[in-house]
Amino acid sequence: MPGVILAQADLDLLRQYDTPTICNVIELFDVRPRSAGYMNSRIAACFPEMPPVVGYAATATFRSAAPPRAGDAYSALEDQVAAFSRIPGPPIVVFQDLDVPSAGATFGEIMCATYKAFGAVGLITSGTGRDLDQVRALDFPVFTDGVACSHGYLHVPSVHVPVHVGGITIYPGDLLHGDRNGVTTIPIHIAHQVADACAEFAAAETVVLDCLKGGSVSPEALAKARAEQRRLVAALQERIRTSRDKN
Repeated sequence: MPGVILAQADLDLLRQYDTPTICNVIELFDVRPRSAGYMNSRIAACFPEMPPVVGYAATATFRSAAPPRAGDAYSALEDQVAAFSRIPGPPIVVFQDLDVPSAGATFGEIMCATYKAFGAVGLITSGTGRDLDQVRALDFPVFTDGVACSHGYLHVPSVHVPVHVGGITIYPGDLLHGDRNGVTTIPIHIAHQVADACAEFAAAETVVLDCLKGGSVSPEALAKARAEQRRLVAALQERIRTSRDKN
């Protein structure tokens, strides 16, 4: 929804939960098919030990199989970081590699250090990356479709355009959440409510987990715990629907 800006407190709250929990909560709002809105398994975290990252898509396209028609390898960097000002919050750089298969690494230490210096909190590419030890040292989460040791003729043909990454279309400014489990978009018009609902959803799941951790669990006890979980989730979903109807 154009014009919606999420408070920093909401971004901080979303960052406290893993991406599967975010996906589960989004489902309660019934705003998209359950098979839509998240990237497929080709996009994986290079540093799965890092905590979740939340930010807004700063999109671009990438090529490395042949030299650019003009400019050098890094000639678009200035345009990219300048476009960060058009993003409503912390940017996550999102690249679509137009070479299939990828001919060279989308990023390395220099590019990631540059993006981080200008406020970016992570990077996602449908292509490959390199300099992983150095990028890890920057504490900069990256998600890729693989690794390549050379950047080839890297160049960035376009900035701040829709891109297709991990099986979904990402638009400039889309809200993203990613961790070791993958990357999802969060519809911006429900993002505040998603952030608020995560704790309650996690508490409902805890009912079953506590039952399973309780020692000698019986099928009857499990069934009771699962019924209670379903009741709590249904109550949460009903409150969500009531709130949406009022608005």
